[in-house]
This record gives sequence, structure tokens and C-alpha cells, in this order.
Amino acid sequence: MLFRLIAAAALLSSPALAGDAAKGEADFKKCKACHAITAADGTEIVKGGKTGPNLFGVVGRQIGSYPDFKYGESIVAAGADGTVWDEASLAVYVVDPSKWLQDKIGDTAAKSKMTFKLAKGGEDLAAYLATLK
Repeated sequence: MLFRLIAAAALLSSPALAGDAAKGEADFKKCKACHAITAADGTEIVKGGKTGPNLFGVVGRQIGSYPDFKYGESIVAAGADGTVWDEASLAVYVVDPSKWLQDKIGDTAAKSKMTFKLAKGGEDLAAYLATLK
């Protein structure tokens, strides 16, 4: 609950997320070991791993819903109410995925299969991912 209040206050205090998409594109190098970015027509934008889901179009996509990807229970539960990824959510998620899931679904035992944590630059990464539609 505290997480939701802090996130709401942050959103209300600034008119828009101030990420730098160019910096986020550079930061994505840290992500491509597990994630690829492949357009709907099959064009490889960033060749990457398949441990994580394809991140093309992730902003605006229902959480935990990329077709044919085997998600963990906690992230599926996070999207079960129809919530979609937005830049603000992604920026917080990449800092500590398990903590974000715990707060989102209200379960302190929730875990993320994504063990990587991006200490800084989450807003930039989210801004970059938002450009891929």
C-alpha cells in the first residue's frame, strides 16, 4: 500500500516521466542477455536472449501476457486484473522486480523470475521501451 501511495504521489508531482530514450537504448545492453526486441513483423530490432519475453510493445501490454511465454505465477497475478505496463510501472519494476510484485499483488512471498535489478536509469529504459510500438 505504501508503494502505491508513493507511486501516486510521484505521478501527481510531475506531469510526465522524464526518461531519456537515447540513454535507455544504451542501457538496454544490460537487458539483451535475456530479452530480445522483435517487431510484430519479425524484424529484429535488438537481437537478444529468450530467457525473458520479447519487449517490443511492452508499454501498453497487459502485464504477464506475451503469447507463448512461460511467466511466473506472481507476474501473471499482477496482470490478472488487466493492468498494463506503463513507463512509470516499468521504471519501478526494473529496480527490484520481486519487491514491485509483492507490492502490486499484496503478497510478501511473491517472487519474480527476473533476478536482474537496474540500480539507476529505470526511467530512461522505460522511455526507450515506450518508443517500440
